Amino acid sequence: MRPANVVTSVADVLAGVAIAGYFVFDDGGYSWSAITGPNLPFLPVILLCISTIGLYSGGIIMNDVFDAKLDAVERPERPIPSGLISKNAATIFGGICFFIGIFAAGLLGRNAQYLAVAIMICCLVYDRFLKHSAIFGPLNMGLCRGLNLLLGVCIIPDQVEQYWYLAIVPIVYIAAITMISRGEVHGGSKKTLYAAAGLYALVIASVVYFAAVNQSRLPITIAFLGMFGAMILGPLFKAIKNPIGPNIGKAVKSGVIALIVLNAAWAAAFGAWPIAAAIIILLPISLALSAAFAVT
Repeated sequence: MRPANVVTSVADVLAGVAIAGYFVFDDGGYSWSAITGPNLPFLPVILLCISTIGLYSGGIIMNDVFDAKLDAVERPERPIPSGLISKNAATIFGGICFFIGIFAAGLLGRNAQYLAVAIMICCLVYDRFLKHSAIFGPLNMGLCRGLNLLLGVCIIPDQVEQYWYLAIVPIVYIAAITMISRGEVHGGSKKTLYAAAGLYALVIASVVYFAAVNQSRLPITIAFLGMFGAMILGPLFKAIKNPIGPNIGKAVKSGVIALIVLNAAWAAAFGAWPIAAAIIILLPISLALSAAFAVT
């Protein structure tokens, strides 16, 4: 299930909730949006978090199911090739996770359920067909994250129509990480790593642009982006200097975990300081889990 990664998917959803404006300033304090009504304001957020946990876990588990033969050669320590769990049991487990993700989204509404189904389909298409495509593989993986961000935005359905294009940013970012990860086993090329660095810069510039719309949001957003840059660029430059498998693996791991900080920056850029704080609290949780469980 890659528990550390699952935490980053929750951060995606919370960033989407912030972008949608579900929690707004009201009389000097924070409250839920009047659009949603006053009853159980945190229930929709909880349902979306459960949904993304199920969907992400299902996608990761099915990734290992489809990769069982390859992992037996390249990564025999993985749960399926090592015999810790059978391929059939893993398939059933992945299916249960997908069901939980789609069911939880359906409790929120039809739009959320449609997005959950779309995420599941994208996960399976990547796992089964596009993983080894140099172009469509990274784009497909990025699309999973972009749709996950929109899953949070759909807490207020009308906001998806307004902010759908923001899904392009996580598509670009995850595509960059996926490009890097291709060299994790046998080493990578400096050309690919430099291209990923360029995509990272584009992602940072995009968040700065939205924060600059309201100058008061810019300082805290820049602070989060500074932390984000430190997390991703150090390992990446080390991998560029010496693009061997272990260095690339660390660059991928830091890129995945840093998604939490990027999502906090999104929340800050849209003025949702409490949500940004809640997201950043997930960082030490993810880091602790990454020390105990595989990230890549």
